[in-house]
Amino acid sequence: MPSVRLAGLAALMIPLLAACGGTDDAGGGAAAATAIDATDTACEVGRTEFPAGTIDFKVTNKGSKVTEVYVYGPGDKIMTERENIGPGTSVDFTVQLDAGKYQIACKPGMVGDGIRKDITVTGRAAAGDPQLAKAAADYKVYVTAQVDDTLARTREFVKAVKDGDVAQAKRLYAPSRLGWESVEPVAESFGDLDPRIDAREADLEEGQEWTGWHKLEKALWKTGSVKGEEATADRLVKDLEELRSRIPALEFKPVNMANGAKELLDEISTGKITGEEEAFSHTDLADFKANLDGAQKVHELLKPVVQAKDPALAVTLDEEFGKVHSLLARYEKGDGYVSYDTVGQDERKKLSDAVNGLHEPVSRIAGVISR
Repeated sequence: MPSVRLAGLAALMIPLLAACGGTDDAGGGAAAATAIDATDTACEVGRTEFPAGTIDFKVTNKGSKVTEVYVYGPGDKIMTERENIGPGTSVDFTVQLDAGKYQIACKPGMVGDGIRKDITVTGRAAAGDPQLAKAAADYKVYVTAQVDDTLARTREFVKAVKDGDVAQAKRLYAPSRLGWESVEPVAESFGDLDPRIDAREADLEEGQEWTGWHKLEKALWKTGSVKGEEATADRLVKDLEELRSRIPALEFKPVNMANGAKELLDEISTGKITGEEEAFSHTDLADFKANLDGAQKVHELLKPVVQAKDPALAVTLDEEFGKVHSLLARYEKGDGYVSYDTVGQDERKKLSDAVNGLHEPVSRIAGVISR
């Protein structure tokens, strides 16, 4: 994934204390959203102290550059982000935060560490819906299973690479990435691991060592040889093992799960449909499917609450997910999908339009469940 999108999504991980919390006093519901005014040189936040729970923000880009806004926790853990905010436009987002010190960062041009403002969250969020607590617990089980799957498949892929079996490594490449792509918001929250595992050559910063899947992808499809890539292969497994070791300590908040579902759709729009993600293998549609499945899993887990609070939205979500799946199914071939370089621009636009139709209802989930 491009370095400017590395974190994109991962507001998912924070202690389950008040996993479903959030009241109007915590910034959700009827409370007014806190303004974040982003310019090319400043990041102005309307307030710097918040009660724990659900907090609403409204970002307005008053600068001349496309920007993005991050909420960082301790150690630069990404709690949530919004990207590709054009000049003169505004976006709203909701996040659930426990007591602690955080930073809001505006990134004009979508590069660098950003212009940062400190915020403080205090108190304890109100106890919430047991259904949301169950959804969060079930999502952790899902994330664990997906990381286990991607690690097991990557070990097989790496064995083929180290054996010098190019044909077998090519067959195993896309399947090895599916678990990762389905929970990409979680993986990307670890700013040290994500660039080592999933950075693309086009997005490397000066002096950055290139490692991970896409380095092996280039060797397999561009040069046709993986000679000398043994260390890269071993490093990939080691980094995924490190990711797996961090999962047990993570907990998930429902609102941030919903944000992650939206960001998975953003991943499809900005990386998969454009063909940028898998520039050499053209296995973008497999990644597309995994992103879509990950977003739908969040929808399914939160659906009982959405149905109770906004039945029409639940129906719309089912319909729109179904439309995207049906369209994507046209490109199935064997156990995977056709090479994406064979998909014409008109067909890509249809895929893009279908994903765009899903964006709006998915973006409403966080607000509905935080009422």
